[in-house]
Amino acid sequence: MTKTNWKNVWALFLIFSKIGAFTFGGGLAMIPLIQREVVEKHHWITDDDILEIVAISESTPGPIAINSATFIGYRVAGFWGSFAATTGAVLPSFIIISLISLVLSAFEQNVYVQYAFRGIRAGVIAMVFKALWTMAKKCPKHWWSYGIAALAFVLSAFVDVHILIIIASCAVLGLVASLVQERRAKK
Repeated sequence: MTKTNWKNVWALFLIFSKIGAFTFGGGLAMIPLIQREVVEKHHWITDDDILEIVAISESTPGPIAINSATFIGYRVAGFWGSFAATTGAVLPSFIIISLISLVLSAFEQNVYVQYAFRGIRAGVIAMVFKALWTMAKKCPKHWWSYGIAALAFVLSAFVDVHILIIIASCAVLGLVASLVQERRAKK
């Protein structure tokens, strides 16, 4: 049984608390910040690990940010790292939402509050595109990857296909394409 590195556990809690407190727009907006902290700054995991964790986090039930925090925390410091990272990611939002709910009705018609939320939405869109761009640069570049992505986009945006069917189909298509490519490489 390995000894828990409490310094890393505390660091995970602080990092994910900071990310949870200052990131608007959900999990995809958090991915670039998570990547910068755990890969570039602390070198706990690699860019390839982040891609795998994001893929797994999106395919498991629950919010991607919470799932990512849980998986990263576990990789870095086991159970307590997972607990600390998950708690750190959730706690700021819980506190902020609790406080906002107490005063929201008094400020919801305030024009400056409405302008602030419009600005936040624009920033969130930019962060989601940044996450998409970062992940796209690191993904394998194969024609079938682009084809699967385009098909998934068309089915989700223009055809009324349930998202779970799209995700499951993409997983199967990706697996088949990988197996075909692997078989061709062996020949």
